[in-house]
Amino acid sequence: MCGVICRTGRKDLHGTGHRAGQNSRGPAAARDREYPQRRPLRQTEGSLTAPAAAEGRGGLRGVGRGEQEFALAKILVVDDEKAIVKGIRFSLLQDGYEVDCAYDGEQALEMAKKTNYNVVLLDLMLPKMDGMQVCQAIREFSDMPIIMLTAKGDDIDKILGLENGADDYITKPFNILEVKARIKAIMRRSRALGTARQEADDSVIETGDLRLDTKGRRLFIRGEEINLTQREFELLELLVRNPNRVFSREELLKRVWGEDYPGDVRTVDVHIRRLREKIETTPSDPKYIYTKWGVGYFYKQ
Repeated sequence: MCGVICRTGRKDLHGTGHRAGQNSRGPAAARDREYPQRRPLRQTEGSLTAPAAAEGRGGLRGVGRGEQEFALAKILVVDDEKAIVKGIRFSLLQDGYEVDCAYDGEQALEMAKKTNYNVVLLDLMLPKMDGMQVCQAIREFSDMPIIMLTAKGDDIDKILGLENGADDYITKPFNILEVKARIKAIMRRSRALGTARQEADDSVIETGDLRLDTKGRRLFIRGEEINLTQREFELLELLVRNPNRVFSREELLKRVWGEDYPGDVRTVDVHIRRLREKIETTPSDPKYIYTKWGVGYFYKQ
């Protein structure tokens, strides 16, 4: 490749009279090289021009790896100072967030009722409804994270904001980098809390008067604990998690005991009988575990 470049350079110098590296597009190309600022801005992969960011275009281009974690998160910015709203919106759009704007308390509350935002940036001093009132109203129907923005720096205002349901507090004037850092931190906490709640919800199954604690491996019927063996509990949990679905004895054996279990399907019959003896008031007339003759067993909901 070096040899080709060198020969091309000699040809340009001695053959055509052009300088080395200069193409032959003419005066327009030379002007472009001399005044690169005249070239129109264009959006390329991995970058987002300011106009595109301001208009919310460009998808996720320009979103760095650090921002991709929360890309497409929805944020509501509420402030009666339009210049502040415009600046915050512009910066958040560049990070890949979806941004809605409101300029008074009533408008903010209506938007919060219609959309479950990941974060609300809420100014304290607003027309029609102040930030405290909006925060209290949102807390009546949602736990979406709220960051209060205010020019008041008194501790009492911060305390009142937090007591009224705000999750964080930023005093004006602020650095937009701090605002974005607070947004990311609060979304991480919110996501972790949501995951913990989901895991807690999944670990407890309640249906009728039956309650299974899948983490503690405990069964309660009408508040009374029933002692089950490991296989009995796993068998009951599988049936309860799939109400009204009929499982064949072969499928139950495979899913509860494993594919390599050397026993036969009569093992399932024995465990179902023992399970009924423990949880059914009248095992011969079951309330929980039913038999589909010639097919298998199911939990009736």
